[in-house]
Amino acid sequence: MKRLTLLLAGMAIAAATATAQDYGIKTHQLKNGMKILVQEDHSIPNVALYIFYRIGSRNERPGTTGLSHFFEHMMFNGAKKYGPKKFDETMEAAGGSNNAYTSNDVTVYQDWFPRSALETIFDLEADRIQNLNFDEKMIESERGVVASERRISVDASNIGLLYEQLAATAYTAHPYQWPVVGWMVDIENWTMEDLKHHFDIGYSPANATMVVTGDITLDEIVKLAQKYIEPIPSRGLPPKVTTREPEQLGERRVVVRKFAQLPIVMMGYHVPEAANSDYYPLQVLRTILFEGESSRMYQRLVDKDQLAISINGDYTPAFDPTLFEITARPKEGVQPDAVEKAIYEEVERLKTGQVSDRELEKAKNILLADFYRRMKTINGKANALGRYEVFFGDYRKMFTAADDYSRVTKEDLQRIAKKYFTDKNRTVATLIPEKGETRQ
Repeated sequence: MKRLTLLLAGMAIAAATATAQDYGIKTHQLKNGMKILVQEDHSIPNVALYIFYRIGSRNERPGTTGLSHFFEHMMFNGAKKYGPKKFDETMEAAGGSNNAYTSNDVTVYQDWFPRSALETIFDLEADRIQNLNFDEKMIESERGVVASERRISVDASNIGLLYEQLAATAYTAHPYQWPVVGWMVDIENWTMEDLKHHFDIGYSPANATMVVTGDITLDEIVKLAQKYIEPIPSRGLPPKVTTREPEQLGERRVVVRKFAQLPIVMMGYHVPEAANSDYYPLQVLRTILFEGESSRMYQRLVDKDQLAISINGDYTPAFDPTLFEITARPKEGVQPDAVEKAIYEEVERLKTGQVSDRELEKAKNILLADFYRRMKTINGKANALGRYEVFFGDYRKMFTAADDYSRVTKEDLQRIAKKYFTDKNRTVATLIPEKGETRQ
């Protein structure tokens, strides 16, 4: 107990120090609306550059689902100056590497490279933002790649398929109801007009935030951005998503029956967006219930009662109210309803009795340690700065995160458990194995 208290106190001191030092982050806004965040770190001669585009599956509609994910692929397939495959080839030749991801809310491009490649990277990024190639043959080729990815990640994945059904059942109005990868019928039928419209609104400079960390200065980043990015005109912004999911008034259930070795139980509770003040208590609650082998759910379902081979909980930042997801894999011979019952009993324990001081401090220590571990690298800093700027509305909130976690009380946990973890706010998806089909 004393050791945990001292660790938490030490982290609080580190947080205060980090706040004073790391406010050296500098910002600049280009004339076309793109915001740039810069943090110098001259410990190694490397740079991390992230561009967060506020375009994701929530900005799609029935008939165009999956377009945001499609452009994640297309952005590497050629533009005016750097043709097909040249983006990766040029970056790798300069000693760099890259990646990208799409979510419900954003599409993010990540570049890592030596500082000697700085101007090359700006040239590459500007080319694909301004002059992406809409070659029909390339589009059809990439359409096939995305369709194949859907077959692998959803249709042939028990977890992927079950989650898709969970979201489609939990949401009745909000666009979080459709999959990021898109429905297959939509993937097969996007038109050229659909593609160009989605690109114009999503990849407008005014719809993006660039984060650069590493062996750089604000002056050189601004000069390169003014040379390569600022001449690109903004094309407006995506229409505002005004749909709010109506309050759920009763438990919803969906059952998937397909070939599988074991059943899967998945459930989602409606919870607030990242900018809501309940975000931090919910993360602490998630940690107490699901983080590690000493967590309440693991101890109860895996160790003690031996009902499941795994149990996980997830709550990720989102622009709009989202789901707190729980996924359990029952052991062979264990019925899904037995696993459900145990999960609900552990949730009720939170409502009727407060967590111990030790549990609360341990959860905070885990969250803070993970936070500072990520902040040790230029990559972790770039990602964190961008996420706080985009999801929480201001990168400065990153520097109050430690205080926000520290302020969470046992009463907060009890309150949010009672508020959100109710049966009428719950959607349950269950995969029931069918042994009829065989696989080679």
